[in-house]
Amino acid sequence: MKIKTGISLLAGLFLLSINAFSQDSNFYIFLCLGQSNMEGNARFEAQDTTVDKRFQVLETVNCPDLKRTKGTWYTAVPPLCRCKTGLTPADYFGRTMIANLPKKVRVGVINVSIGGCKIELFDKDNYQSYVSTAPSWMLNMIKEYDGNPYARLVEMAKLAQKAGVIKGILLHQGESNTNDTLWTKKVKVVYDNLIKDLKLKPKSVPLLAGELVSAEQGGACASMNSIIAKLPKTIPNSYVISSKDCPAAKDHLHFLAEGYRIIGKRYAEKMLSLLGYKVPGVK
Repeated sequence: MKIKTGISLLAGLFLLSINAFSQDSNFYIFLCLGQSNMEGNARFEAQDTTVDKRFQVLETVNCPDLKRTKGTWYTAVPPLCRCKTGLTPADYFGRTMIANLPKKVRVGVINVSIGGCKIELFDKDNYQSYVSTAPSWMLNMIKEYDGNPYARLVEMAKLAQKAGVIKGILLHQGESNTNDTLWTKKVKVVYDNLIKDLKLKPKSVPLLAGELVSAEQGGACASMNSIIAKLPKTIPNSYVISSKDCPAAKDHLHFLAEGYRIIGKRYAEKMLSLLGYKVPGVK
């Protein structure tokens, strides 16, 4: 009887050790969400396709043409959102992170974003009422996440937690909520739900929110930046990322490829500083 008990104990310890080693504390995971600018609106260029293998993306949808499968990690060659999206702040966020982190550290991103959506789409308790009024072109994108982008983000994040540690959340959203004074509270609902559903500690998981195309660049929704600026008053561990001098497209809503590169680096600069790393300033 004692022998059987001993064997059972050893087997249990062995399984625990396997689980312990399956999660790499040097694999930093970042959740990305928002609307079209986080989704990636600009076409990526040749310079954007050479990526260090330490920077990875967890595919959130099936992309047969890219030979990618949902729930699998790949080197973070764009697109980083869905199968036919473009360059996103996440691209140069990840590149800048690994360039300034120790070689033993890897960086992974999970991007679930929907062009044109309001922040309400990520409210897990009320998203259905928003989806019921969404235009047909948006519904097709939402369907790629089985009708619930928030649930897909959480599903993928839980999968990622088996491989690494969630270190932060990147948000770029607000164009569709322009002048909505309740936006900061709505973002807090989403943030609090992610923290709870993923069993995270808010003090250890900052939220970085990017400004929209600036007034200086002729931003059509630049007035929203004054509301975004108030986010740290609602979520203590949140930080606003400047869009100053980030080149914008002719539609005055989206950034050009160079704009995505610049703001992506700024997301990384702030995250690196929060992680305790000193990095040279970026443009």
